[in-house]
Amino acid sequence: MSGKVQLGDFLQTRRSQLRPEDLGVPTYGERRRVPGLRREELALLAGVSVSYYTRLEQGQSLNASPQVLDAIARALRLEEAERLHLHNLARPADGPGRGRRPAPERVTAATGQLLEALADVPAIVIGRRSDVLAWNRLGHALFAGHLDPGAPDRPAERPNMARLVFLDAHTRDLYAHWPSKARAVVGNLRLVAGRHPDDAALHELVGELSAKSTDFASMWADHRVKPCAVDTYEMRHPLVGPLTVSQQTLSQGPGQNIVVATTEAGSPSRTTLALLGQTLARPGTQGDPVRPGARAEAG
Repeated sequence: MSGKVQLGDFLQTRRSQLRPEDLGVPTYGERRRVPGLRREELALLAGVSVSYYTRLEQGQSLNASPQVLDAIARALRLEEAERLHLHNLARPADGPGRGRRPAPERVTAATGQLLEALADVPAIVIGRRSDVLAWNRLGHALFAGHLDPGAPDRPAERPNMARLVFLDAHTRDLYAHWPSKARAVVGNLRLVAGRHPDDAALHELVGELSAKSTDFASMWADHRVKPCAVDTYEMRHPLVGPLTVSQQTLSQGPGQNIVVATTEAGSPSRTTLALLGQTLARPGTQGDPVRPGARAEAG
């Protein structure tokens, strides 16, 4: 999907989600055929001409100044992450080489060392398209214990967290409030798509999920963006039972992150997570140890 199409869809969707009465826009009791603000109303709030805003929404102009984009963001009541997303969508195309399939992502030596240091904390390394590039033993056991622990070592077989959340029954059942996790996954993919509008593999992933999951298709059409920083989730692990974890994303440079799951000190969830670790210590429980450092390569 081109940057022009993404920008137009984003503006139109977010405009339709605003109610005139919430912004002090008079409607004089008239019945509207479509929800949300009209183009001329949004343009007036942003201080730009109706014709210019219309061209922008129709994808006929991708040269809006930062000041104009910020004015539109304020009119749309965008949060900071959404404002930055708008700027990304409005960037001109990169030129030659667009749409080229990038080389498989690899874990750097430094990231592999950090993953090893987090041996007592569930941790996984996620690529920019949400592919699992590596995990430690607790990370594998908590998030995907039903999968082959060596799968991240094989690029063609790497698990993808977005696919797991929407298409895998085990992963869906892990989250007591699955829609919250699902929206976070979609919101993060939206951010990535805005930063990399010509990533062919990412667009294939979005197309696959849209075709196979009506939930994903609906959430994707909503155009909500959400950076994955810190979120708390109630999980229902099939081996050790319920626990509440804080999933924190640690950035390791462009497109690569470590997601760690922590629990509150002294809480039942901390005890449950320790029990999961003890379960792994039993011979034959989870297979051979996962050694992220062994597959890490220098960046």
